[in-house]
Amino acid sequence: MRSPGMGMHSQRVQEKPKDRKKVLLRLGKYLLEHKWLVLLALILTTASNFLALVGPALAGKAVDAIGTQAGGVDFPTVFRYCFFMLVFYAASSFMAYLLSIVMIHFSQKIVYQMRKDIFHKLAELPVRFFDGHAIGDIISRISYDVDTVNASLSNDLLQICTSAITVVGSLTMMIFISPVLVLVFAVTVPASIFLTKYMTGKVRPLFRKRSGKLGELNGYVEEILTGHRTTKAYHREEVMTNRFEERNQDAAKAYYEADYYGSMVGPSVNFINNLSLVFVSVFGALLYLAGGISLGNLSSFVLYSRKFSGPINEMANILSELQSACAAAERVFRLIDEEPEPADSLGAKELCDVRGDVEMRHVVFGYDPDKIILHGLNLSAPKGKLIAIVGPTGAGKTTIVNLLMRFYDPKSGEILVDQNEIRSVTRSSLRRSFAMVLQDTWLFHGTIFENLTYGSKETSLEEVVRAARAANIHDYIMSLPNQYDTVLDENGMNISQGQKQLLTIARAMLLHANMLILDEATSNVDTRTEQQIQAAMQDLMQGKTCFVIAHRLSTIQNADEILVVMGGEIIERGTHEQLLLQNGKYAELYRSQFH
Repeated sequence: MRSPGMGMHSQRVQEKPKDRKKVLLRLGKYLLEHKWLVLLALILTTASNFLALVGPALAGKAVDAIGTQAGGVDFPTVFRYCFFMLVFYAASSFMAYLLSIVMIHFSQKIVYQMRKDIFHKLAELPVRFFDGHAIGDIISRISYDVDTVNASLSNDLLQICTSAITVVGSLTMMIFISPVLVLVFAVTVPASIFLTKYMTGKVRPLFRKRSGKLGELNGYVEEILTGHRTTKAYHREEVMTNRFEERNQDAAKAYYEADYYGSMVGPSVNFINNLSLVFVSVFGALLYLAGGISLGNLSSFVLYSRKFSGPINEMANILSELQSACAAAERVFRLIDEEPEPADSLGAKELCDVRGDVEMRHVVFGYDPDKIILHGLNLSAPKGKLIAIVGPTGAGKTTIVNLLMRFYDPKSGEILVDQNEIRSVTRSSLRRSFAMVLQDTWLFHGTIFENLTYGSKETSLEEVVRAARAANIHDYIMSLPNQYDTVLDENGMNISQGQKQLLTIARAMLLHANMLILDEATSNVDTRTEQQIQAAMQDLMQGKTCFVIAHRLSTIQNADEILVVMGGEIIERGTHEQLLLQNGKYAELYRSQFH
């Protein structure tokens, strides 16, 4: 049941991005939930990088052992240092391998928890949220955005830690070898930092835009795939393809701009780092000629300078990926931070032993505060009565159902069940008091028995069979190879629309609720089946308060009271015969269908 007048994508455009620091702090909380894995990763990272940092020092020793005179090579010393280099580098690689395994395990734990948090939040969100957001965009946040965060945690975070240790270690070793040569980096490093900060500030909004455009594209694809039958029936494939092309181009353009400008960061910083190598080589050669440094130490310094500059360049590249991860995490946290359905009022009581007396008094409501749909509506449904609600599309029929179920609360007025204002009772007990069958059927992947007993506890097969017989679906079920154990595809795609509707009607019968809502419940079955269902449901409706929204007036002729709703107000009420005698709007609707 979608509320009218609520745009799918407009709300997302209006949302302001959160501060990047807050996003990183939120991610940090996920990391701290697995602090022992974080500690293990830090130990392995430190050990791996420490072992790797010993290599250049050993290489310098080996170079000094070679010497500058022909035939003066100290081979035993050279081989000894080379052997130690091999051992240290092999140990470093093994530690790095263990670290990768730990990080993969670690990132999967965080992604699992993040998806769990999202799904729990979705279960808490009110219907209003889903009425105002494209399903494809929500799926994009659960899948693409979380996967982006996962990639960043398992790869980028590891690389940043490794780079940080390498930079600090290399700088320490270079200072130990030659403090004078280190002054070269006093110029190049600030230049790299300034350039990186400037360019990432330009790139960050582009990655945020990229995530948003992908969400829009997914939302459109989900919408089109859901309505593909209608598209084909109206021969609108070309129109839909052209619309998809526009959104696809927007998404592709957003991807191009983000990746294009993001890819400029690394080469720009790499150029500055290469300049530092040039300066080190020139000034190092001068120091060597002046006797200020040995050839081995100079070679070690050059190797450390590459280790020092390389990670800075890598971090610049990684920062562009982190922009994407931050934008994705931002969208995920926006969803997690959505306001849940308001809590029950303080002291709200359980609605027990429901009789089914329902009353609406002077109810005013609108999905948009500036656009009121119901204008002071009054309605009375005594216990066991069948109340039919008819009227043109947009009159407010489904809105009445939304209010009865407390999917929305009225702006003013009261709704009472057994003289209890529904805001004074718990939502769960109120909704358990209603059985509901909608025009849009919903079945999940599982057996027919599991689908029929959805929401009803400890239901026996005999009760299920009795409900299926009443809904005129038992014979069809028995004709299936596995009968009630037949597994339905997702959303029941391996059975007809009419059969799905019959199953949902049988499911509602099993709830044993004293109030029943049927929103166009028989719209997807043929007239003969509809008549059989109506006859079978007469006994099941006995003693229950029933609200029936119907376009087919033939299904409500036996209603105790028919309410004609137009413009959010009840303009006529009475039995079928009384309303025909009034010769008003109901009589006009009736004649349009039967004459």
